[in-house]
Amino acid sequence: MFKRFQTDTFNWILIIGVILLIFEIIFFYGGSLINVIISAVFVFIGWKKFRKLWGKIVFWVFLVSFVFSVLNLLAVRFLIAAVLVLFIIDYSKKKKGEEYISPTLSGSEINQGTIMQMEPLFDHKWFGDQATTDTAYGWRDINIHSVFGDKVIDLSNTVLPNDTAVISIRHIMGKIEVFVPYEVEVSIHHSSVFGRAHIFGKHHWKLLNNSLLYQTENYDSAYPRVKIITSIFSGDIEVKRI
Repeated sequence: MFKRFQTDTFNWILIIGVILLIFEIIFFYGGSLINVIISAVFVFIGWKKFRKLWGKIVFWVFLVSFVFSVLNLLAVRFLIAAVLVLFIIDYSKKKKGEEYISPTLSGSEINQGTIMQMEPLFDHKWFGDQATTDTAYGWRDINIHSVFGDKVIDLSNTVLPNDTAVISIRHIMGKIEVFVPYEVEVSIHHSSVFGRAHIFGKHHWKLLNNSLLYQTENYDSAYPRVKIITSIFSGDIEVKRI
């Protein structure tokens, strides 16, 4: 259904949703947004201690609270209503037998060369831990976003390209660990609202809306090298040699 609507339609829906969210924050002092944040924190705590009975109880109770708090947001209710309207419009056009014409992209359709779709190392996973395998694997640049969970990337089990490998992670809550072989040069740009950072023996025990930038001595001139770009709302990052 969504493929048949223009990108501008979805952009306007998202813009209106953001405006409603700002309206709710300003005029209702956060409204259900505060409940969403508190519930999300307790869901994370329960998920981390899920093996224990109290962890299971906290997880499921606050997961239900999180869902209902999200559904109570004006922006979310608007988005749900917008999706229903789009569905009705799409269904109505189908019933009328209206023919859909696929849009044609501007520009030449002459042979653009060979391109291959590759399987990424990590998918976008909202909840849960992710880690590279303990066995050898082929390297692909990492570019993901997620909500809860730990991310572990071990570069000792792969062969980095004779160029710049890229790791980009945008995360809400959890820990990011990157293990780097000694012969690899590294650049690290980390942003955090709350958390800690341990980068090659440099310890930052209390980050509060900070941004850190480190790079090894020969990063600009030597290969292989890896560029690590991470942003996290609440959590820790550890980058160390292995």
